[in-house]
Amino acid sequence: MRIPYELVLGWRYTRAGRATRRNGFISFISGVSMLGISLGVAALIIVLSVMNGFQKEVRDRMLGVVSHIEIFGPGGGMLPDVNRTMAEARRNPQVIGAAPFISAQALLARGEDMRGAIVRGIDPAHEGEVTDLAATLTPVLNKLVPGQFGIVLGAELARNLGVREGDPITLISPSGQVTPAGVVPRLKQMTVVGTFDSGHFEYDSGLALLHQDDAARIFRLEGPTGVRLKLKDLHQAPEVAAELGRTLTDQVLMRDWTRQNRTWFAAVQVEKRMMFIILTLIVAVAAFNLVSTLVMTVTDKRADIAILRTLGASPGSIMGIFVVQGATVGVIGTLAGLLLGLAVAFNIDVIVPALETLFNASFLPKDIYLISRMPSDPQQSDIMPIAIISLVLAFLATIYPSWRASRVNPAEALRYE
Repeated sequence: MRIPYELVLGWRYTRAGRATRRNGFISFISGVSMLGISLGVAALIIVLSVMNGFQKEVRDRMLGVVSHIEIFGPGGGMLPDVNRTMAEARRNPQVIGAAPFISAQALLARGEDMRGAIVRGIDPAHEGEVTDLAATLTPVLNKLVPGQFGIVLGAELARNLGVREGDPITLISPSGQVTPAGVVPRLKQMTVVGTFDSGHFEYDSGLALLHQDDAARIFRLEGPTGVRLKLKDLHQAPEVAAELGRTLTDQVLMRDWTRQNRTWFAAVQVEKRMMFIILTLIVAVAAFNLVSTLVMTVTDKRADIAILRTLGASPGSIMGIFVVQGATVGVIGTLAGLLLGLAVAFNIDVIVPALETLFNASFLPKDIYLISRMPSDPQQSDIMPIAIISLVLAFLATIYPSWRASRVNPAEALRYE
């Protein structure tokens, strides 16, 4: 099969043809454009992969404490029949775990230190079905025995109160007793039976767990106020919540995990979108360096173009030669950037520690950030648009110089040759 001469000449011009000083300079500019595209594409892949990694790490730590879906009674009150709600929810093929719970706010006091906290009453026998943290804390949660009023605190909350396992602590319920002197908050002496460290500061500093029977007695409730569910696919939570809202017998309120910390996730998405736009400009600058490269090539090859025209080459064929040259630079640069970016993104857990050791620095101090290692999560939904945009920009950069080449007048070009 005969290869079109447009491809042959376009590839030859990419390599600068004859080894002259001018052609060497053109080849250098072409190489710079190729390198710029590669670095821009690699930077986009690395930055977006790291941002995806941070988002996934925080999300996973959050979901280690919270469930995928929470079901409440009407107005946020108690469910009419918790057991029936759990049984009906389990019929959904996406639901793989269900557990009752009580949620309330209270103050925890130890001497003069006092902290507000979310108090969650749980059933230790079922809590491991809905959260990963509970599954790893089974020995600690088994210490929550009804009637003994034990409590499990987040590690940061326990540190702020200055307590550890075995210490007493006072739980102050805001819904108190009515007396002639007014409403008096109820106080209950609790015993710290353990702590947990989820890796998420919000929960480690503001969450306390106790048995649901003890929570019901303290907050004067008849039973659990809701049901927590775990799904096969956490990304299906909004759809499953909507479906359960239609199929459950009782009137209930639903809240899936995407509604919790929604502001944070929205901020990450906006930041990711802005970083994509900013770094795409780097690729755009490198791609449009091709314009100057091709313009110089067209000027240098005017005689060659004129000869080709006299031999019968059409303007479209001449244009195709220089489109091939620019597209070759764009394709090679994009592929090199993809390989470099993916190599760094998949090995960033090795590269970053090596750089920290080399420069004797810590990029993610443990006492400042939620995590101490650099996460990375390359996603096809990010990589494919990056490659397509890079190729499109490189192609657009070839149009004007190629059009100029097709407009060269053979007689004018050969006049001084």
